[in-house]
Amino acid sequence: MGQRLRAIRQAQALSLSDVEERSGGRWSASAVGAYERGFRNLSLPRLKALADFYRVPVSVLMGETGAAGQAQDRRKLVLSLDALRQVDAAEPVQRFIGSIIAARGDFNGKVLSLRHDDLKALCVLCGGDIPTGVAQLRAWGVLVDGPEVAQPAPDFRARPSPRATDRPA
Repeated sequence: MGQRLRAIRQAQALSLSDVEERSGGRWSASAVGAYERGFRNLSLPRLKALADFYRVPVSVLMGETGAAGQAQDRRKLVLSLDALRQVDAAEPVQRFIGSIIAARGDFNGKVLSLRHDDLKALCVLCGGDIPTGVAQLRAWGVLVDGPEVAQPAPDFRARPSPRATDRPA
């Protein structure tokens, strides 16, 4: 859970000090750091409060990926890092992916395979549930391979993906 806590915090571009400041001192930098390193345990009410602070479902922090007994496509999500770097609207996703790369020490620079447990957190950053998140990644052209999921909500509209080469000089 600590790695997921750190990844969510970093994806939101928050330092430990930022968390303390923005929470009005409810979450001290030292306590959050201890949760992330696994040195302190979170009670269920504190876990819920921290999830609310980060605006993510508790299930994302716990690494749950779906309802019990529900069949899931367990293929890994493979992202093109080169394509992702070109999408300005994907900055939170880029930070999240960067934290995974740093944690794994995987600096090949071309593609990154994400574990299924990372999919839910990534999709929250892309716009909500898994179908919407996967649709956004596909619309940005950064998804090399991934799970087959249900269609996103009918009102789904991909966020634009301006590329560096498309902008006027």
